[in-house]
Order: sequence, then C-alpha cells, then structure tokens
Amino acid sequence: MNFYTEYQSKRLTAEEAVRFIEPGDHIVTPINPGEPPALLNALRSHPQLSSNWLYRMLPGYPVLDVEVDRLQQVSIFLSGQDRLRFQQGQIDLLPNHFSDIPYLLKQRSNHPVIMAAVSPMDENGYFSLGTSVSYVGFLLQEAKKIILEVNVNMPRTFGEQNNIHISRVTGLIENHVKLPTAPNPVLSEKDFKIGQTIADIIQNGDTLQIGFGAMPNAAMEFLKDHRDLGIDTEMLPDKIIDLYESGAISNQNKPFYKGKTTATFAFGTQRLYDFMNENEDILMLPCNVSNDLRRIAQINNLVSVNSAIEVDFLGQCNSEMVNGKYYSSTGGQSDFAKGVRLAQNGRGIICLYSTAKNDTITKIVPTLCPGAAVTTSKNDVDIIVTEYGKAELKGKTVQERTEALINIAHPKFREQLTFDAIKMGYLPRKNFYMVN
Repeated sequence: MNFYTEYQSKRLTAEEAVRFIEPGDHIVTPINPGEPPALLNALRSHPQLSSNWLYRMLPGYPVLDVEVDRLQQVSIFLSGQDRLRFQQGQIDLLPNHFSDIPYLLKQRSNHPVIMAAVSPMDENGYFSLGTSVSYVGFLLQEAKKIILEVNVNMPRTFGEQNNIHISRVTGLIENHVKLPTAPNPVLSEKDFKIGQTIADIIQNGDTLQIGFGAMPNAAMEFLKDHRDLGIDTEMLPDKIIDLYESGAISNQNKPFYKGKTTATFAFGTQRLYDFMNENEDILMLPCNVSNDLRRIAQINNLVSVNSAIEVDFLGQCNSEMVNGKYYSSTGGQSDFAKGVRLAQNGRGIICLYSTAKNDTITKIVPTLCPGAAVTTSKNDVDIIVTEYGKAELKGKTVQERTEALINIAHPKFREQLTFDAIKMGYLPRKNFYMVN
C-alpha cells in the first residue's frame, strides 16, 4: 500500500485539523516535548469549543487563554507554565500516581481525542511518540480521534504502544520546530555531597530509577566507575549518556527487558534527544507499565532516587507543596517508594537540602507545613539523604527516626529540633542536648 498517498490525503493546516474536535470532547496531549505547539495554538481559536476538556502534564507551552466554559484545562503535573494559573484558580489539577494516569483519564473519558507531536512516518506507515509514550500510549487504543503534529526533530524511539499507524490518524500537520529542552542543572557543593552519599549506597549490578532535579542527577556524576548498572526509570535523564559512555550500564541484571534501558518519557537537552533517536538500546514504555509497582517489586537490587521539599520527624515526605501552595505533584515517587520496598534488596532514597532561603529555613521539620500533601508515607519511606549524610528510617521507631533525621539536619537547627521533638513526645527529656 502507498502510505505516502494516505499521508498526503490527511495532511491539513492546524486550523483545519482541530476542527475534528467536537463539543464535549476530552483532549489529551503528551508530556512536554511531546506536546503539539501548532495544534495547541490553533485550538485557542477553534469556534466550536464548548464544554471541552484539555489534559496536560509538565507542559512546555503556556496555558491557553480560553474561557473555562469552552475549555476546562487540567494539569496532571504542575510546572512553571501552569503553576501560577492553578494557584489563581484558572485551571484544575488531577491528583494521581503516575502509574494510574492512563486509567484515570480513561475513567474521565472513554474515547478521548489525542493530539501529539510525533516523528516522521517510516516506510511501514508508522509514526513514533518519541520522547513521551507515558499515558498517551495506553490511550491510543481507546482514542476517538488522533491528530498528529509531525516534527522531524522528534526522535524515533522503540518500545511498547509507541507507534501510531497512518490508518489510525484522523488528520495531521507538519511543524518542524525545535523541541523544548531542559538544561542540565548547575550542581552546587550541596548537590555533590548529596550525590556522593547516594552513589555510595548504589552497588555494582544495581538497577536504578533516577528522578528529576539536580540532587538525583548529581549522584550520576559518581557512578561512572560502577559496572553492570541497569536503568528502569520513568524520566530518562541526560546523564544516562555519560554512564553509557563510561561503560557503567549493561542492563544485564534486569528481569524485564534485559539489555535495554527503559523509561516512559524524556525531557532534557538536544544531546539527549539525539542519543535517543533510532537507539534500540532505549525502550519507551507506557507509564502503567514502567511505574507498575507489581512489576517494580520484582526487580531485585533496585534503587530509586527521588527528591522532596520537606521531611518530618515521622519520615513523611512532602514533595508537592511549598508554604501550603501546590508546586508540583506526586509523579512516580509513590509508585517507586512502594514498589522498591517490596523488591529484594530494594533501597528507596529521598534526597533534599537541609535548608532553604540561605540556610534560614530547615527542611527537616517536626511536622509538615499545614495542609501539605504526603507524597511518600511514613510506612513507605526508607532512606533520607541531605548534604549532612543519610538517615535510614525503614524499620525504625519514632524516637530512632527523629534522632536520625535531626542528625542530618543543618547544625544551626538541631538544638531547636531536639527541643521540639521532646515537646512532641518523640524524644525523652534526657535527650535534650544539641545533637552532633
């Protein structure tokens, strides 16, 4: 069959393509680099929008200026593009575990409209979701319509539920723009201290899940001399390239996808996107597979590394709210915290700076800030790391947890934290001294 002829017959302008969206349709886009900017822009002026819904996660482009009765916009994970709009009540937020997002979206709309940026069509008529299979891969089979924005800069990747055949496509446009990028974070002295502590916990042959941010990525600076590491993660980090080049990664000890690095989305530099393109060592999986805690639990020697905003004496981790206001969302932290706890020799690491605002605020706290969400519960927490060391909390009592956490707090806050712990009944009075 001549797929190119079918391709040409479905090729439209962005304004024509969004006309397939009918009143009441729920629209889903992939994570950040997978968003279709031209289609999103055209959606703003679509004359037939009425009671429509738009779902985005970690968006790379601004919130659309469209009346709520025409288009209710829902964030699945807040970012700099939509955080303030949520706090102002202009968009909504859908609480979730990353692994549950496909099912939650299906529950809200049995047959959504998918709008996605994709790689160019191959000779067999397939487009690739490239950087972001995530929840979209699962929803493809349920989609009412599929509208694509073809971009030569989107890497062609491999994996599961990652391909879309031209026969399934309702309409497509071409828009060859650079993908949104995230620069490698500038690492501070605190990041390097935290990274070194994390790297010391990781052993040769371990499989890793590395979260977003400077601290988790700092650990990868110290893993280049490790060997036979595996990568089974949700977000593919830039520094994975350095580990490949140093010979640290073999993926030979994984029970699933042996020899392959697996992830569900990528957001990084152009170097990362170039590395992913046509790379058969990288498999992109839907998030209900990558983050399925039942599967995670079967990965022996798995180490998960994620970050938090604050941790209280019980070990509860708030990774979502700052001063009582939503800043991000749960993501996959809870999926991996639960899954790694069930894995043989699994280790779950949560890292954070001991302070904020030039050492004026402690992030090891007696209780979480009022109204804070608990991202990782006290029963799932394992190891907490700051620039002052690690606190191993799994299997520890409240007193033992409190002492361990005070020991990795900033020294200037330890006396006050000890006083607070005694007042709360978490430490006996005989322990009223400045913890070293």
